Amino acid sequence: MQEKVSERQACKLLGVLRSSFRYNRKIKNDSALMMALEELIKKHPSIGFWKCYHRLRRKGHPWNHKRVHRVYKLLKLNIRRKIKRRLPERVKQPLTVPEAINQSWSMDFMSDSLVDGRRFRLLNVIDDYNRESLWIEIDTSLPSVIVIRVLEKIVEMRGKPQKIRVDNGPEFVSDQLQQWCRERNIQLQFIQPGKPVQNAFIEHNNGSIRRELLDAYHFLH
Repeated sequence: MQEKVSERQACKLLGVLRSSFRYNRKIKNDSALMMALEELIKKHPSIGFWKCYHRLRRKGHPWNHKRVHRVYKLLKLNIRRKIKRRLPERVKQPLTVPEAINQSWSMDFMSDSLVDGRRFRLLNVIDDYNRESLWIEIDTSLPSVIVIRVLEKIVEMRGKPQKIRVDNGPEFVSDQLQQWCRERNIQLQFIQPGKPVQNAFIEHNNGSIRRELLDAYHFLH
C-alpha cells in the first residue's frame, strides 16, 4: 500500500535535509586540469602546490585553489621523492707532494656538538706543500657561499692555488663553487666517492684536530 506524502514530510521521516534532497550534483570533468598540472610538473619538477596554482592562474585558468589542490593530491604530486644527484665519474688522481706553496690546497668538513647537543661544523683548508692550516671556519651551517667567502679571504692573504682537492660533498659540487674556480682558473680536483685516502693530507689534519681539540674540550657556544 502506497501513500502520497509531501516532500517536507518525506524528508522529515527520513531525516534528510530538503536542500540535500534537492541538490543535483554535477560531476566535474577534471581532465583539463590534470593535463595542465602534469605538463607543469614535467617542465618544473621541483615546484610545489602553491607555485603550480599561481602559475595556472597567471595562464588564465579559472580553477580555484581548492579544486587544484584536490586534483594535485589525486595525482599524488604532493608525494615528493628525493632523487639522488648523479655524480660524474671521478678519475683517480695521484696524491703527490707539491714542490711549492699554493700549488695544491685541500679542504674538508668536520662536525661535532656543543654541550647542549647542538651540532656545529668546521671547514678546514690546508696547503698540501707544508700541511699549513690556512683557515678553520666554524659555524652551525657552512653552505657553498661561505666556502667561497673563506677561499676569497685566503686568496687575498696569500694568493690563489693552482688546484684544490675536495671530496664530493654538496657544498663542493655546487655550481657556485665550480663557477668561482673557473673564473679564477683554479682546478677543482674531486676524489673518488668513498675514497678518503685520496685526500690523505686533509684527513691527517682532521685527525689531529679531532684528537687535540674536539675530543679534548667541551664547547658551550
